[in-house]
Amino acid sequence: MTTKTALVTGANKGIGLEIARQLRALGLHVLVGARDPLRGKEAATAIGAEFLQLDVTDPDSIAAAAGQVEVLDVLVNNAGILLERGALPSATPVAMLRETFEVNVLGVVAVTNAFLPALRRAPSARIVNLGSGLGSLAFTADPSHVYAQNPLLAYNSSKTALAAVTLSYANELRSTPIKVNLADPGYCATDLNFHSGPRTPTQGATAAVRLATLPDDGPTGAFHDEDGVVPW
Repeated sequence: MTTKTALVTGANKGIGLEIARQLRALGLHVLVGARDPLRGKEAATAIGAEFLQLDVTDPDSIAAAAGQVEVLDVLVNNAGILLERGALPSATPVAMLRETFEVNVLGVVAVTNAFLPALRRAPSARIVNLGSGLGSLAFTADPSHVYAQNPLLAYNSSKTALAAVTLSYANELRSTPIKVNLADPGYCATDLNFHSGPRTPTQGATAAVRLATLPDDGPTGAFHDEDGVVPW
């Protein structure tokens, strides 16, 4: 049996590293995508994976990385940033939105497009995008919901946009064996939030790993956390 190959972007630390670790433990050949070669190689070595230099905001880096992968069974678009530190929407600089969307949305599109030929060569590929409950319009439209109390304009809207991106690819690829889904890791303690979250990266990786290893009768165009469906 041919070993399946998975690429996880932003996988040198946090939830991305834990997703890579869990996929490696399941027997997949894992590519640890990271911008920094030193950190990326250290992370890959620690979990028995392979480092792949990849900056999701650099077209040349993306093209070079895609050129090294002939067949890809799993793509986990995990790389993301959160730049806001409590600023109200009206005080959020437009430049911050641009920078956030460049990584959290446009980076996902650029990487997915570059690796789609390799994904199509796999018998039944999976694409998993890392979303957030903060991007759920159903949650944030409810004034009583805890997520409505965190109006992070750049981050939240980027994750809402990523939900639309996920559905767009799921619909395009619905007639193929490729499944495209959105995973909510929950509020995890990572560098992204100065380790303030109550959940661990191990817990945060659960939904993404499950969606990355779905059987052929699994869902596509779905938004899940570890407990099941999350409302859009």
